[in-house]
Amino acid sequence: SLAHRLRGRKQLTDRERYPRILHELGADDLQALGEEYVETTRIHRQGAAFFTDKMPNNFRHIGLIHLILPNAKIIDARRHPMDCCWSGFKQLFAEGQEFTYSLEDIGNYYRGYVDLMAHWERVLPEGRILRVQHEDVLDDLGGQVRRILDYCGLPFDQACVDFHKTDRAVRTASSEQVRKPINKSGVEQWRPYEAHLEPLKTALGPALTHYRD
Repeated sequence: SLAHRLRGRKQLTDRERYPRILHELGADDLQALGEEYVETTRIHRQGAAFFTDKMPNNFRHIGLIHLILPNAKIIDARRHPMDCCWSGFKQLFAEGQEFTYSLEDIGNYYRGYVDLMAHWERVLPEGRILRVQHEDVLDDLGGQVRRILDYCGLPFDQACVDFHKTDRAVRTASSEQVRKPINKSGVEQWRPYEAHLEPLKTALGPALTHYRD
């Protein structure tokens, strides 16, 4: 990834250059990085004018995204911390999401995500990031779809509401869910295991109750 390359670390003991190196990059450098990203993702777009990069760790690189892709739309898709962390913990990711392997780690990671998003919202221009709350989508899919499309400057498309009718291949962990209409079956799935989740609650700290602030 671009961020990995910018780190420039050859040994584990080396201090990472990223994100400090962003201060050293000029406008031409940033434009070149943005053009490189657009080119390397072309294979995923298959000719589409727009596409969504929904890698779960993108929130860590919003500063970089803002600089190299000034026209990118940044959406913070947020979910209740217990639902979100439980969903990640019970899903075995092959690689890249090692923080999901323990309750303490995933709780700390979510807490860090909330803190970092608060930072981005403070330092970036107002309206640069659109926060979409998962529970609001469950309660009002049509309204939230219109809100997202308005933010993206796109007209309303009923296919966004009828997403489950798509014939396209889906290769993510949510492949089964996207074949069904939106529903609340995933809400509070952690409740039956609550007695075992104190380490998660402790790690979440204030994010457990202030995740919507």
